[in-house]
Amino acid sequence: MVILCASAMPVRADDSIRRYEVRENDSISYTLNLVLDKAGQPLYFFRNIYTPVCNTGECKPVYINFYWDLRGNYTRFDMPDNEVLTKTDHREFQEKDYAKLQDILSRETSILAELKMEDLVVKGTEDISDSANIKTGATLKTIKNDVIEGAVFTCYTLWHLAHGPVKEEIRKITETYLSPGLLHRFLNSDNYHYQYFAMEKVISAEGHVQASYEGDIEKIIAGKNIFTARHALQTVNRDFFDTPSRQLWLWEVYNSAVYPFQMAILKKLKDIPLGEVLAVRIAKAVRAGNHEQFKIKLALLAAQQKLSDKAQLELAEQLTDPDAGEAIYEALSSLKPTHKTVRKKLSGYEKAASSSASE
Repeated sequence: MVILCASAMPVRADDSIRRYEVRENDSISYTLNLVLDKAGQPLYFFRNIYTPVCNTGECKPVYINFYWDLRGNYTRFDMPDNEVLTKTDHREFQEKDYAKLQDILSRETSILAELKMEDLVVKGTEDISDSANIKTGATLKTIKNDVIEGAVFTCYTLWHLAHGPVKEEIRKITETYLSPGLLHRFLNSDNYHYQYFAMEKVISAEGHVQASYEGDIEKIIAGKNIFTARHALQTVNRDFFDTPSRQLWLWEVYNSAVYPFQMAILKKLKDIPLGEVLAVRIAKAVRAGNHEQFKIKLALLAAQQKLSDKAQLELAEQLTDPDAGEAIYEALSSLKPTHKTVRKKLSGYEKAASSSASE
C-alpha cells in the first residue's frame, strides 16, 4: 500500500539523483538525495526516513519519505511501498489522518518547535501512550491543533525532521549549484522562497539590479503575488525607474494593480523624479481613484523641480472640478507657471472664486 500526497512528484526516468551523506553528530548520519533534471540542474531534495518516534519503546518505528524544495522548505511526504503510519493502539492512519499530517508538517512555525519530547509525557509516568490525552488542561488545548490524537510523538518527531537542521544542509548544497540560469529560474518561479532568495543575490544593498536580471525583476513587480511585488518595488533603487519607458511601464502596472499595490507604487514615486511622459499621465488621471490617491498624485506633481507645461496644462483643465479645483489651484500656483494658458486659467479660477465669495 502506498499513500501519496496530491502533489506527489516521483523521480522521472530522465532525472538523476545525487546523494549527500549528512552527519548530525558522531553517531547519527543520513543520506540526503538531490534530484537533478537531464541537464544536471537541481530540482528538489528528498530523504528516505526510518526513525523511532518516541523514547518509551512503545511506538512503532516509522518509514516515510520527505521532500523539500531547493531552499530547504518542506513540501510533502509519501509512504514507501507496503508501509503505513499507525497510532499507539496500532490503528492505521486513515485518509483524514494523512491529510492532517501534511497540514501539520507544512506549517513553517509550530508550537512543537518550542517543546521537548519529555514535555509530551506526564511526569512520573513510564508506560504512557502516544495519545493527545496524555496531556490535560491548558497544554492539551495548546497542542491539539498541531498533533493527531493517538500519534502525538509521530507528529512531534516528523515535524522536527521536516524543519530541523536539514534546512541549513539543503541551503548549503543549493549554494554550490548557483548560476545565472538557476537565479533566472528562481526569479521566475511561483515559489516565493526562491524569489526572495534570488532577489537578494541580484539586487545590491543599495538597490541596484544587475542588468541581466532587470527583466525578471519587472515580472515580479508586475506579478500576481503582491508581497514579492511590493518587496521588489521597495528594494530597487530609484534609478531603476530613470528611463521614460520604464516609468510608463510602472504606470501601466499601477493601472492594473490592486489598491494596496497602487498605494505602494505612489509611495515609491515620491522618490523618483518624474519624466514628462509619466507626469502628463499622472496629471491627466489625477482625479482617478479615491481622495487619498488624488492628494498623493497632486503632491507628487507639485513636488517636481520642473513640471512640464504639458502636465501643468492637464492640471489646469481640471480647475473647474468642484471637488478638486481648489487643491489643483494651490498646487499649480506653487509651481509658479509661466505658460500663458495655465496662467490664464489660474486667473479665471481666481475671478470665479472671488465672485462666488461675494455673492
